Amino acid sequence: MGEPDEVPIRETAPKNPLSPYGASKMMVERVLSDYSRAYGLKSIALRYFNAAGADRDGEVGELRDPETHLIPRAMMSLQGHISDFAVFGGDYPTPDGTAIRDYIHVADLAEAHVAALRQLMDGHPGGAFNLGTGRGLSVKEVLDAISTETGEELSVSNTLRRPGDPAELVADASLAQRELGWTPGLSDLSTIVTTAWAWHKRAHPRITGASSEPADAN
Repeated sequence: MGEPDEVPIRETAPKNPLSPYGASKMMVERVLSDYSRAYGLKSIALRYFNAAGADRDGEVGELRDPETHLIPRAMMSLQGHISDFAVFGGDYPTPDGTAIRDYIHVADLAEAHVAALRQLMDGHPGGAFNLGTGRGLSVKEVLDAISTETGEELSVSNTLRRPGDPAELVADASLAQRELGWTPGLSDLSTIVTTAWAWHKRAHPRITGASSEPADAN
């Protein structure tokens, strides 16, 4: 995506990816579009913003090696899985200086996939759709919510911004609401944090450890 020209971001916004990851997603969308024109196979590309949270039953959550995402790293810090928790950038042109992102619960993303498949089966011509809430939350707001919901103090330090990280990425998801009939219902910050924390407590008991990797502002 790169630095957006306007926020919230529409599907028609210019695509100027700054990373190989972003470029690969743009390339796949192009291939899908070309294949549709050549062979008539319709497809829908779902553009996630910041996937977050965990299964409400506590059976599936997020913890990778290495883990770079903000919420699971913060919870790993609280549990002692890492000894140094830091945030990329505290001097963005945002109200509190930290990056703003649009966080969408994984259960809402799953519902969007089902809605997209149903539309394709009903003859939808295909296309690309943003999946987000249209509401931006700063990294600091997310970390404050984690401390509030868990009742635990989170020690945070800041490190330098990463090159190419935009200050604000928020979705305009109105197209998905209109054409897919999809609206996020679990993506309030409290639900995202409480479901993630419940899974982390069940799946990964407190341990001691050390790491110096900063948290991903995305």
